[in-house]
Amino acid sequence: MQWLKILTPLCAAAMFSVPTPWASAQTAGGDQVLLQMQEAARKGDKARLAALLPQVAGHPLEPWAAYWELKTRLNTATPEEVDAFIQRWRGTYQEDRLRNDWLLLLGQRRQWADFERMLPDFRMQDDKEVRCYDLAVQTIEGRQPAQAGPEVKRLWYGQRDADDGCTHAASELFAVKLLQDLDIWKRARLMAEANRQTGTRRAVAIVAPDAMQHLGEVFASPAKYLAGTSKARGDTRRELAVLALIRMAVSDPDQAASMMEGRWGSQLRSEERNWVWSVIGKVSARKLSGNAVAYFDQVNKPEVVSDEALEWMARAYLRAGQWQKVRKTIGAMPEELQADSTWVYWKAQALLQDRRVSEAEQAEAKRLLQSIAGVQGFYEKLALEDLGQSITVPPAPQPPTTQELAAANGNPGLQRALYAIKMGLRSEGVREWNYTIGLHVPGGMNDRELLAAAELACQHQIWDRCINTSERTRSFTDWRQRFPMPFQETVVAKSNSIGLDPAYVYGLIRQESRFIMNARSHVGASGLMQVMPATAKWTARKIGMTDFQPHMINDRDVNITIGTSYLKLALDDFEGSMALAAAGYNAGPGRPRNWRNGPVLDGAIWAENVPFTETRDYVKKVLSNTTNYAALITGQPQSLRARLGTVGPKVSTAQYNRDLP
Repeated sequence: MQWLKILTPLCAAAMFSVPTPWASAQTAGGDQVLLQMQEAARKGDKARLAALLPQVAGHPLEPWAAYWELKTRLNTATPEEVDAFIQRWRGTYQEDRLRNDWLLLLGQRRQWADFERMLPDFRMQDDKEVRCYDLAVQTIEGRQPAQAGPEVKRLWYGQRDADDGCTHAASELFAVKLLQDLDIWKRARLMAEANRQTGTRRAVAIVAPDAMQHLGEVFASPAKYLAGTSKARGDTRRELAVLALIRMAVSDPDQAASMMEGRWGSQLRSEERNWVWSVIGKVSARKLSGNAVAYFDQVNKPEVVSDEALEWMARAYLRAGQWQKVRKTIGAMPEELQADSTWVYWKAQALLQDRRVSEAEQAEAKRLLQSIAGVQGFYEKLALEDLGQSITVPPAPQPPTTQELAAANGNPGLQRALYAIKMGLRSEGVREWNYTIGLHVPGGMNDRELLAAAELACQHQIWDRCINTSERTRSFTDWRQRFPMPFQETVVAKSNSIGLDPAYVYGLIRQESRFIMNARSHVGASGLMQVMPATAKWTARKIGMTDFQPHMINDRDVNITIGTSYLKLALDDFEGSMALAAAGYNAGPGRPRNWRNGPVLDGAIWAENVPFTETRDYVKKVLSNTTNYAALITGQPQSLRARLGTVGPKVSTAQYNRDLP
């Protein structure tokens, strides 16, 4: 079979043990001490960490042990201790990680001289709060960059939780009039919509400290606040009303719409009305309400609302088939959002679907599709198909040379990461791996170095690092690394035995667990196929696995058997729709049963309107993965669009399996 030919080189490589420079240091005793120290660090047990630290001297992962010990007591550490740590572990991930922690602490303490001394050596440069502190101190000293205001807004607005750094930077910029009142109120609105009262309070404290006393009622009972007589006046009174209307819209968009159609619509300014209506529309769109379009139609200046509201506005108009409004909404998005492949694709479709489109606009639509067309992602594939091409396996790059593999195998950061992952410190290992390939040097590893690093991970069967590292290459694509097929004998046999497409199973596993055997989600799902305990028990009973015990779900073959069986049951329940079954696998079958109600939609439009961000991303990636795996397994051109089909209300008379968990 074709898939065996493709699998052979990678699987063969994985059979051989790759020697590591530290093989002789891998003693069970030292590893156990490190695991104990990890647990002590999680508990903040300073005494335990100090007592255990001497026992790991000389261990390959001693930098982690030293980091945990100092990080836990960083609040009371002296600058000399921090400097000594940095000198001792210079060039490691742990050195820069501690520098990051120390910079945050210096920012909180407003020790700007020490902050500025430490900042130039910060290699990662990926902490938004550190960047905000940097902009704050530059503003205090009157040397802020020209784009300080827009940059702080972008960083501040993008954070879901309240933080000190960006709030302080915003306060400093507001004090010198580089941020305006509306800039601060917008942050308060975003926080109110997310039900983050602390973040709302911190923003309001900057722009209207006298209004702080009213925020409790705004959050506790927005209807009561709006019905009462506020002592606040002028702009503050209106902005507090906006916050109350936002809070109301989150729980009851129709009630908020009624308030806007009555008293408050006439009392708010145009910008405030646009914002409130956009929130009402967004919440309604996420409920797949038929009212969403009418609510969004009240927004006459979409460019003033939040990015998230604009995206939901475009989705609502897509769902309604109002292509001119889709085009207008995408045109109102910021340039960086318009450049996302999602909105490049839908802008092209909006042009093509308009019956009055000119030849020039048709040419523009084609240019847009060509700008993203490829085999990498969901919309890239759809664009490729719209241009008349199929999805095929891209040419493989030249494999890593012996010298390139030797360099990867000799990289201390990669070796520490592999060691950590294999001994059970997966989180720490993944962090060090990502730092080593992407942040240790400016710009990260080049494509050939990434290819070799990915191959190293593949050979060690650390499949998530194999995949994620390979995905970073830009000048070529190695599908052998990006779409590996471990455990193929079991996956293919189980899939074929129940009439399930192995490519669909691989597409789902790749998204669920990245082939990590002991993966466990925050909600308790386990194994390769991330099966919940109750689902496993129900499925085992359904397929006649009479000897099933809960612990067996962590066995690879059992996990695959139960996962594929459940997926087949879900697929049958959704009449063969891969998109609906994938949504059901991620969010439970009840939700997509409701999400399919309404108009019959192109599968891509339906997927884009999935209300949950995680599930929307999941469905698109599973279907995209499936198409790639099918191309690999069969060696034949494939179609993503054919797998998406259309989605609409259930048409058969067969009842749903209401027992399906």
